[in-house]
Amino acid sequence: MSRPEHIAPPEIYYGDTEAKKYTQNTRNQQIQADMTYRALELLNLPPEEPAFLLDIGCGSGLSGEILDEQGYIWTGVDIAPSMLEVALEREVEGDLFLQDIGQGFGFRPGSFDGAISISVLQWLLNAETSHPTSSPPHRLNRFFTTLHSALRNPSRAVFQFYPSSDDQIQLITSTAQKAGFGGGIVVDYPNSKKAKKVFLCLFVGGGGSQQQVPKGLEGEEEEDSKVRFERRRDRERGKTKSGKRKSVKDKDWILKKKELYRKRGKEDVPRDSKYTGRKRKAIF
Repeated sequence: MSRPEHIAPPEIYYGDTEAKKYTQNTRNQQIQADMTYRALELLNLPPEEPAFLLDIGCGSGLSGEILDEQGYIWTGVDIAPSMLEVALEREVEGDLFLQDIGQGFGFRPGSFDGAISISVLQWLLNAETSHPTSSPPHRLNRFFTTLHSALRNPSRAVFQFYPSSDDQIQLITSTAQKAGFGGGIVVDYPNSKKAKKVFLCLFVGGGGSQQQVPKGLEGEEEEDSKVRFERRRDRERGKTKSGKRKSVKDKDWILKKKELYRKRGKEDVPRDSKYTGRKRKAIF
């Protein structure tokens, strides 16, 4: 069976029918959720702070829903208009941009606290024409160079993708390193044909190439990504004596998130007051 990226460019392959079909498929929803939780685990963001993330190849917003659930603010980019139309119909929270990532990004330097991408990178490895600027090396270079600029220092970017050869992995990692990234490949369940997943975990600043690449998951059975991610967050946040998780939505958290919204130009952000973050009494 041919892979989608070998059939047609993404903006053509994901037309109106395929975009809705993909989004409504429960298996696709579960796979997307699992890989998003794993990407967030590898992103390793501070648990007590809000963050502004870039979802590269956001599609119809399936990953964005996970980011919303975890309290992150996000912006999504995708080249397929039909996918973004489905995202708008689903009223996702993130800001959406129609963008060919192979032409690079135009965001201000240091705009994002991190980036994730699910099942997208392999699309950049297929040249659509013989023009030099359409070649995979050129598109990858433009992509990684402008992404590096758009991320703050320090931060991370995590990509799940489906390489078809070791040569593709080498091309991607070497191009990312030339753009200034540290990091490398993380392979989960390498001995399982069904559960094996490939991630590219990149670092901006913070020691760069000296940072240790996270270890891939081992074994034959794929553990629930959401359970593992939330268990890790519980450990980092700490728990109350009663065993319940501490709430991250305290006054400082709310103020930081409101400030992020203001920097993004939101006009309906409530003003700060002495009541911001105040605990409400239970209503019976």
